[in-house]
Amino acid sequence: MFKKATLAALILVAACSDGVGPARDLSAPQFATTAGSGIVLDQQSGGMGQYDVHIGKGFDPVNPHLGDAIVATFFWFGSENTIQEVTDHLADGTPVDNHYTLVEYVTAGGLSMATYVATNVQNFPESNDWNTVLDVHAIFSSPVQGGIIISAYRGVGSVSTAAIGAHASGGGSAEVPTMVGPGAIPVSANALVYAVTMSNAHGPAQQPTGFTNVTAMEDEVMNIDGEYAVVGSAGPVDPQWAWYFSSPGSWIASAVALNPTALHLTFTTQPSRTLPLFTIHPPVQVAVLDDQGNTLTTFTGSVTIAIGHNGGLLLPGTLGGTKTVTAVNGVATFPDLSINHLGNGYTLTVSSAGVVGAESAPFNIGPL
Repeated sequence: MFKKATLAALILVAACSDGVGPARDLSAPQFATTAGSGIVLDQQSGGMGQYDVHIGKGFDPVNPHLGDAIVATFFWFGSENTIQEVTDHLADGTPVDNHYTLVEYVTAGGLSMATYVATNVQNFPESNDWNTVLDVHAIFSSPVQGGIIISAYRGVGSVSTAAIGAHASGGGSAEVPTMVGPGAIPVSANALVYAVTMSNAHGPAQQPTGFTNVTAMEDEVMNIDGEYAVVGSAGPVDPQWAWYFSSPGSWIASAVALNPTALHLTFTTQPSRTLPLFTIHPPVQVAVLDDQGNTLTTFTGSVTIAIGHNGGLLLPGTLGGTKTVTAVNGVATFPDLSINHLGNGYTLTVSSAGVVGAESAPFNIGPL
């Protein structure tokens, strides 16, 4: 939370100038992520100053990746959510038809903002030309003046009911520099927090601490700021902006948590029977899978193997060989494992930070 001294400083600056804070490059996002999390900002775009029943924007010049989650925030002047449909299509008009779920709608002082999420997006080419740019749009029941922010993220869970976490919105009015936000939301470890605000004040004097800009846009009648953060540990997250009000105005804000893909390990080559101290052959292999059962080829973390059930007959067995390896293209290979004592029903377990572990099928150590 910002301290009172921060707000007092903003009021002082407000009396002396037309803006606060250093100039920002608003033309592109800062692609950032937190170590240990698989969620990254993939692509973003945005536009404003539209007046139509159709408000939309394309991912120009590069489409997202298949499997991304897309967050689309629409903002307009009005006090009701008059959106009838949110969908996507290619620039040449070819329907794509990913499903967009309304997560938050908020209105205050004649401003409206609605945030929709689509997970595991499909049915479009990742390499695009002018005809195959992926466009996301909303159809309103009557023309509105507004705009849109779209952003795509890799590493978000592919099932919307599990991927979409806590969310909240808030709104109000002010006439002096004011701290605003949607309120704190509980967030799980390594989750994404997407936060967005709209106002008819001049540019945000200060963005939420710990967040990275997605898109910021301003014209003579409205101001939009979208931010994101990937948190390393579970707990409440409370994004707050300092809006630079110098006359009566209104603000609205929303925050949405998106949970990471639920990664898990699986044995692709099970351990097989061998003699004591002999290398287990073929080498044991495990893969890191996403929640759709696909190998996560971008995973390059460490995987550790150990004895699960110790089946030693006379003495407990000890696992020898290289027990921690680095995954390559999402697959960890253990080339030189062995167990030193005879036994039946041994199992091996594998683990990796942030990944659900696995246990092998039983196997024996001894003569065939």
